[in-house]
Amino acid sequence: MIRVAVTGIGVVSPLGNSAAEVFDNAHAGRSAVHRLDVPFAHRLVAPLAATVRFTGTDHFEPPKLRMLDRVSQFALVAANQALADAGSDFGPGDRSRVGVFVGTGMGGSQTSDDGYKTLYGDASDRIKPFTVLMGMHNAPAAWIGIEHGLRGPNLTYSTACSSSAVAIGEAWLRVARGDLDMAIAGGAEAPLSFGSLKAWEALHTLACIDEDEPSASCKPFSKNRSGMVLGEGAAMVVLEPWEHAVARGATIHGEILGYGLATDTGHITRPSVEGQVAAIRAALQSAALDPSAVDAINAHGTGTLANDVIESAAIKAVFGERAQHIPISATKALHGHLLGAAGALECVLSLLAMQHAVALPTMHLQTPDPECDLDYVPNAARDRVAARTMLSNSFAFGGTNAVLVVRAA
Repeated sequence: MIRVAVTGIGVVSPLGNSAAEVFDNAHAGRSAVHRLDVPFAHRLVAPLAATVRFTGTDHFEPPKLRMLDRVSQFALVAANQALADAGSDFGPGDRSRVGVFVGTGMGGSQTSDDGYKTLYGDASDRIKPFTVLMGMHNAPAAWIGIEHGLRGPNLTYSTACSSSAVAIGEAWLRVARGDLDMAIAGGAEAPLSFGSLKAWEALHTLACIDEDEPSASCKPFSKNRSGMVLGEGAAMVVLEPWEHAVARGATIHGEILGYGLATDTGHITRPSVEGQVAAIRAALQSAALDPSAVDAINAHGTGTLANDVIESAAIKAVFGERAQHIPISATKALHGHLLGAAGALECVLSLLAMQHAVALPTMHLQTPDPECDLDYVPNAARDRVAARTMLSNSFAFGGTNAVLVVRAA
């Protein structure tokens, strides 16, 4: 296995549409969660979301835009950013050894919603001709490959909330084994259609609105947490062999050290301590690290009653007494839960936090929970934190638990 460097970062997210903007807002604890101002808001129990400031016409010509669901728009822009940041200049013989690995939980949600509305709501048979191509889960990855002429593996992972962590982990494996010279990996999600929001609402996992401050409605690890808030966006990284990156003089943002997977089999939505512990230990084994080498953690931290208690217990089980002294950040309080894109955005935030020697804050943690008694960096960023190695946790409905190990450059 060879060392794998992260040489490009691209982000389209509720916290901003560049790595610098995303880090600045996360560091300042500025929440992107807000009340939704949409025509169907009155039909939602808690019309909340974390949305992206993004207009497709700013990035794509009309003929192309007609073929792109919002999820593919996000993915393309983030991938283009990441490749530009990496300074990639593919030679004619290189593109067959460059892969695309993208995670998404819900694919083209808006396209599917529009099609059902036309068919059932409007009783019309005039479905848009590109509905299948726009709505299919592999469209974002396919468009990235087409845009850049990349002929290597083009793979889409859909493991709910861990999708993009899996995508980055699988890409890392290919590059580390020497199968690929470069990979674009990450995730994209655009789940804020009316049908999607109502479906999530029916699961009773979404947060209630904080009437005093709607932007504080997502409260990971706080005693008064009430659920998660959905977000949208995309995050992509460029991975390549460390020696190749150094040889070409690329800026190195950090390193992927390892990746662990483990599966809960007890219930399709209920997490388990055993499954999360197994994923963390598998990641450490993959990276050939002792638990004492972990300096900080980006938690899955959804703000749901069950997840936060289970994740806290899993961290204690792996790290023992030392768990009390590890800074743990739950950034979903700020950017919402991007579902299939969450792991990629949080991986990027972990890399940026280490670059800036910062532990990012877990905002809106005003009421301590005795069952969640670790160091969650409450309510303000912590500067001058010399973290060299971090875990980024992603745990999912369906039971696929994925953990990335990342290291500062």
